[in-house]
Amino acid sequence: MRVLMLGWEFPPFIAGGLGVACYGLTKALDRLGHEVLFILPRPVDKSHSSHIKLLSPDSTRGPLRLPRRGARASARRNKDTPEFDPDYTTTEFEHAVFRGVNASFSSPYPTFESRSVLAEGEAGADPMVQGAMETTMGPAPIPLGLVQRVGAGGHYSGDLVGDADRYARLVVALARDERFDVIHAHDWLTYPAGIALAGVSGKPLVVHVHSTEFDRSGDNIHQQLYDIERHGMHAADRVIAVSAYTKSICEQRYSVPTSKIDVVYNGIDRDADQPAPGAQIESKDKIVLFLGRITMQKGPEYFIAAAKRVLEKVKNVKFVVAGSGDMTTRMIELAAQMGIGSKVLFTGFLRGRDVERVFGMADCYVMPSVSEPFGISALEAIHHDVPVIISKQSGVSEVLTHVLKVDFWDTDEMANKIVAVLRHPPLSQTLRHHGPVELRWLTWDGAAEKCVRTYGRAGERQTACRA
Repeated sequence: MRVLMLGWEFPPFIAGGLGVACYGLTKALDRLGHEVLFILPRPVDKSHSSHIKLLSPDSTRGPLRLPRRGARASARRNKDTPEFDPDYTTTEFEHAVFRGVNASFSSPYPTFESRSVLAEGEAGADPMVQGAMETTMGPAPIPLGLVQRVGAGGHYSGDLVGDADRYARLVVALARDERFDVIHAHDWLTYPAGIALAGVSGKPLVVHVHSTEFDRSGDNIHQQLYDIERHGMHAADRVIAVSAYTKSICEQRYSVPTSKIDVVYNGIDRDADQPAPGAQIESKDKIVLFLGRITMQKGPEYFIAAAKRVLEKVKNVKFVVAGSGDMTTRMIELAAQMGIGSKVLFTGFLRGRDVERVFGMADCYVMPSVSEPFGISALEAIHHDVPVIISKQSGVSEVLTHVLKVDFWDTDEMANKIVAVLRHPPLSQTLRHHGPVELRWLTWDGAAEKCVRTYGRAGERQTACRA
C-alpha cells in the first residue's frame, strides 16, 4: 500500500509531539512494507528523508495544472474518475509564505474571501479546489482563506487559516503526479488539504485527531478552527483518535458517528538511543521535570502551584520547565510572585540530545495537562527510566498502570505524590521497574498495523458509497 501523509511537523525540522508521532508512524509503516509519501508546507533538506519520500514546496519546479477558468473541476469521487483530470491549463508557480518561510507555490487566484466567492464559475475561485470541496461536502462548506490571526499554542502562530488554505493548494499541486492508495491527514491544519486532494484524486481520506480545539482552548473555542475540524472529520471516510478520551470528544462535540472512529494509541520507539554514559548532569538537588508546550492545555500553572507546596516540605528540589509557549512569561512571573523563582528553571524549547539530557537529570516527571488527547512525553519519561505522575485528564492514563495519577486541578495531591516519589526510594524504584513493561505493547509497529486496518475500512466505506 502507498500512503500519502499530510502533516505540519516532521523531525528533525520540528520536534514537537505531533512530529514525533508522524515520524514514529512512518518508520513503522516502512518496516511493515508500506510506502509513505509525506508533504510538508515548507522547504526542507531532503537528505533527512531516510525512509519516506518527502515532498515540499522547493521540489515544485514545474507548472501548476488547473482546470480552465470558470469551469467546474470534473474530478468526481466515483469509479469512472481518473486520478486527475487531464484537461488542465498551466500557470507558473509564484511565491507565498508558509509560517514565515518562503515557499515556491501560490495559487494564481485570490485567496477565498467569503462563501459567495466559492460560487461555481465565479471569478476568484480556484475551480480545482472548489470542485474537490463541493464533491466531498456540498457547495462552499468552509471559507478557507479568511485571513485572520489565530493561535494554537506552542510554535503555531500567525495566519494559520490562510496557511491551511495555501497548504491545501500546495498539496493538490505536489500530488498531481504521484501514485497513492489512501490519504492520511494529521490534525486540523491539514484537513482542508486532505478534503481537496480526496475530491480531486478519488482516494479514501483518513483524518488523524491528535488534538481538538477543546483541548487547546477549553470552552473558549475559535469557531473557525472548530468548523474546519468538524468538516474534516465528517468529510473523512474514517477518523483515527489517539485515545478513547479523544474519541468521546469527537462523538460528543463534533457529532462524529461512533462507528466511524478507530482508537489508535501512540507508541514509542524502544530501540532509540539512551543518553550516552556520562551525559547526566550531576546535582545535589532533586529534579522535578515539566516538558511540553507552556500553554493552557498543558497546565503549567498547576505545576508551579504544586512546586510551591512541595518546597514547603522538601527544600533541596529544583523544578525544571522545559518548553516554550504563550504562557511562558506569565509562568516566570507567577514563580517569582510565589517566592520560588530561584527554584524554578525555564530552559526554553529543547530538542534532540537536550531532551535526553534533561530526562537523564530528572527524579520525577509531571504531566499536569488540563486536556491531553494522549501524552507521548509520559512514554518518553518511562523510556528514560523516570517515575511519572500524569493527570487523569489525559489519554495516556487509559493505557498506563505503573504511574501515579492525579486530577490536574488538585495541586495539593499533585504535591503529595511528588514528595512521595522524592522521599521514598522503594516507590520510585517500583515505578521505574514496572513502567518499561507497559511500553512493550505501546509500539509504533502496533499503531501502524491498526492504521493499515483503518485504511482498509476507509476504502470499503468509499466503495459502499459509490455503489
